[in-house]
Amino acid sequence: MPYRILLIVSLLAITGCKTSQIASSSDLQQIRANMKSQEAAWNEGSIENFMHHYWNSPNLTFVGSRGVTKGWQQTFDNYVKSYPDKQTMGRLAFEIIELRPLGPESAYMIGKYTLFRSQDEPSGYFNLIWQNKNGRWVITSDHTGG
Repeated sequence: MPYRILLIVSLLAITGCKTSQIASSSDLQQIRANMKSQEAAWNEGSIENFMHHYWNSPNLTFVGSRGVTKGWQQTFDNYVKSYPDKQTMGRLAFEIIELRPLGPESAYMIGKYTLFRSQDEPSGYFNLIWQNKNGRWVITSDHTGG
């Protein structure tokens, strides 16, 4: 009988620890707000402001159709090269399919993007790793496919 009580107390302790070790709902709301901010920046034609929500680090990882890119600056340069003007950028819309915490300082997102342009409407899916770096939720890994 004492073993059963010990088991129950242990399970309660573990469960209690688990719930306190995930990103809060306000953290997830902040991540969603960051995505809205990215949409707005893109639609204003500002790749620099769009990149504000990426981790400004040489350790940022971006995986796209051309392979793996390391670093904020190279990712920025690739965006500028691929989208040289507002017409090419079009109007961006994100759809968040799933957003879940991975721990107290990280979250995983699956989503869909669509670019609305006069000549076409490219779309694809992405998954992002968001991390809280110095009090800011930023994308540390982006895998986007067409």
